[in-house]
Amino acid sequence: MGTLPPNHLINTTSNTQSDERTAEQKAIDEWLPITSARNAKWWYSAFHNVTAMVGAGVLSLPHAMSQLGWGPGVAVMVVSWIITLYTLWQMVEMHEMVEGKRFDRYHELGQQAFGQKLGLWIVVPQQLIVEIGVDIVYMVTGGQSLKKFHDVVCQDCKEIKLSYFIMIFASVHFVLAHLPNFNSISGVSLAAAVMSLSYSTIAWGASVDKGVQADVEYGYKSSSTAGTVFNFFSALGSVAFAYAGHNVVLEIQATIPSTPDKPSKVPMWRGVVVAYIVVALCYFPVAFIGYWMFGNSVEDNILISLEKPVWLIAMANMFVVIHVIGSYQIYAMPVFDMIETMLVKKLMFKPTWYLRFITRNIYVALTMFIAITFPFFDGLLGFFGGFAFAPTTYFLPCIMWLAIYKPKKFGLSWTINWICIVLGVLLMVVAPIGGLRTIIVQAKTYKFYS
Repeated sequence: MGTLPPNHLINTTSNTQSDERTAEQKAIDEWLPITSARNAKWWYSAFHNVTAMVGAGVLSLPHAMSQLGWGPGVAVMVVSWIITLYTLWQMVEMHEMVEGKRFDRYHELGQQAFGQKLGLWIVVPQQLIVEIGVDIVYMVTGGQSLKKFHDVVCQDCKEIKLSYFIMIFASVHFVLAHLPNFNSISGVSLAAAVMSLSYSTIAWGASVDKGVQADVEYGYKSSSTAGTVFNFFSALGSVAFAYAGHNVVLEIQATIPSTPDKPSKVPMWRGVVVAYIVVALCYFPVAFIGYWMFGNSVEDNILISLEKPVWLIAMANMFVVIHVIGSYQIYAMPVFDMIETMLVKKLMFKPTWYLRFITRNIYVALTMFIAITFPFFDGLLGFFGGFAFAPTTYFLPCIMWLAIYKPKKFGLSWTINWICIVLGVLLMVVAPIGGLRTIIVQAKTYKFYS
């Protein structure tokens, strides 16, 4: 596709504008999940971002706090909220920074910043690790929450393996995965966003109701210095995992209509601000109150620490299941887009319903299989959180900003971006070490498919 005339912004709501795409290219773009619908409202951006960001990771925040301690814990939580809001703003701004063009996908922005080939190699592997990693972790979370619901509601029932609950959770996705694009999952996403607020409120509300435990301790749990340090690293990864909506932000923005006088960044940013207020309302009370009440004995999922009231904990677990269903779809959609783009544009397959049916079912089956094989929840969070989330969330947007806008050396923008880059790189180095150690420690006693 050649360069577009400057006054043109690809906008499927208006067909009167000149468009240099061939009829075949248009048909393909209208079939692909990201570019097929451009009629989203600003509130779609709000609840898609809430669903993408407030994952089940929020339930591990009190446990992360117990490994960080009060001072570092509060600092890490607040600084992460500020940095990720800043980098998200940069991505929203960069979506249309070249006149007449929209960067509908994270890797397209990467190609603009680093060049056609290098941009793909820098962004695509990281984005895929994040999105597939999240979907695997959410398979585990969905299965765990279903199991917890079953165990709480029916305490005399026969024990059922976690593997079966993961399969039950996956069965929903064999159906939902066939919704064509972001706008078609907006109902699922809205339900998921409401659920995240609900179970977060239950988590901290039930903690307050339970009160500070009699034998509460706020010191580090590990008896060895090495253990404490590794746990600290792993907790940083868990926090990074909790702030992770950046991987789908350009794809969400691509669904909003845009014209030269009404660019998509205005409604998108409004949605992001609302989403970040909701994120603060979910994260801070859960992290701080959960840790305050249970101290260092808090479980890696706060709902497991809260045994009673039974009906409330059962309900919260069901909310988690509904929310994770929506989150899985939000992160799967860009993966489907990548797979389908490659099959149709590179390998010249015809864009048909059965191509979509086969590829999406294979993807769901694959994430289910990996989740059943490695269900180590907190270790996975730490490992994926540091390994892939830190770059795509904390510092890749800053590097792209520096590469594209070239702000004045040692100016405010330049300095802020470099601070974010240094912190992000440190996080990327230390968090996977802690997460990998947690997985190894847990794997010692784990029996495959038991």
